[in-house]
Amino acid sequence: MIKLFSLIENEVIKMISKKRLLFVFIILIALITVFAYGQKQTQTRTQAQLSQRMGLTAAGDWRKMADQQLIDMKNRMASPYMDEKSKSSLRVRIEQLQYNLDNNINPLDLSAAKFTTKFMEQSIFLFLPLLIIMLAADMVSGESSSGTIKLLLVRNVPRWKILLSKYLTLILFEVVIVVFAFVISALISGCFFGFGGWSAPVATGFKVLAGQLDTSTVLNVPQWQYALMVYALAFFVAIVVGSISFMISVLVKSTAASIGIIMSTLIAGNFISYFLSDWKITRYLFMVNLRLTDYLSGSFQPIEGMTMLFSVIVLLCWAIAALIVSFVYFTKQDILA
Repeated sequence: MIKLFSLIENEVIKMISKKRLLFVFIILIALITVFAYGQKQTQTRTQAQLSQRMGLTAAGDWRKMADQQLIDMKNRMASPYMDEKSKSSLRVRIEQLQYNLDNNINPLDLSAAKFTTKFMEQSIFLFLPLLIIMLAADMVSGESSSGTIKLLLVRNVPRWKILLSKYLTLILFEVVIVVFAFVISALISGCFFGFGGWSAPVATGFKVLAGQLDTSTVLNVPQWQYALMVYALAFFVAIVVGSISFMISVLVKSTAASIGIIMSTLIAGNFISYFLSDWKITRYLFMVNLRLTDYLSGSFQPIEGMTMLFSVIVLLCWAIAALIVSFVYFTKQDILA
């Protein structure tokens, strides 16, 4: 145990010395600031437009603003140029907004709590995985290409323990990234929207069945609890993507190739879920199942038949398989050659 701790400590020092974690922090701070500023400008512009259309008093009433949004979306539904998939997605949004109106839940209010949650909801399927790839893709391949892996393997330490120390270090940094994203989102967005909103009610548990919204299992929870659920799912996604990236780093000795493979696979998931949604086999691909927060918010699912439990099981199987391949290959292959 002491030797494993020493190995993990050594991996942490190496990761920090690469300054890659610092770059991740800078990217997060920059993008969160830009997004928060953009959201503030959008809110101001929308408020001004509604003031002109509805009057100052009406634009200050969120229920009247929500009613106007419903009218606008229903008018869009009547457009002959909208395809059936887009109509189904818009229909779900209309039903959700109507549910919020009926239950006196303000879905239009912007606060630090809501921005912090929305940021991760939008980041979980692409931006967060890309950050994890930056850390995981060269943990083994980088040392293989530079030859420093040989210095580790000649030590009197089992190979599985060396690889385990690298993987545990990766998980440690994944925790750091998710927590940092939460804290910095709350702080930066608080400067734009105020630091409140954590106790505001949020409707969660929507289900989309055959393109229709099912509200029978909906629960109203405080925003802080909903945010914790979102970030817990984000951490799970980070572990899965990190495990797969880690496996590719073990299998491929080139860092550039390792990063290229996992990034192209990740980006391809967006095209697959949209253009090949009729193929049942696509639902078993890990990149198609990364949008776990959509099950909380009740967003429209592009592939019918997928549920939260199904996606979690698929992702868990991918992570376990990736770890098995990583450890078997690393311990059996002649890496010193």
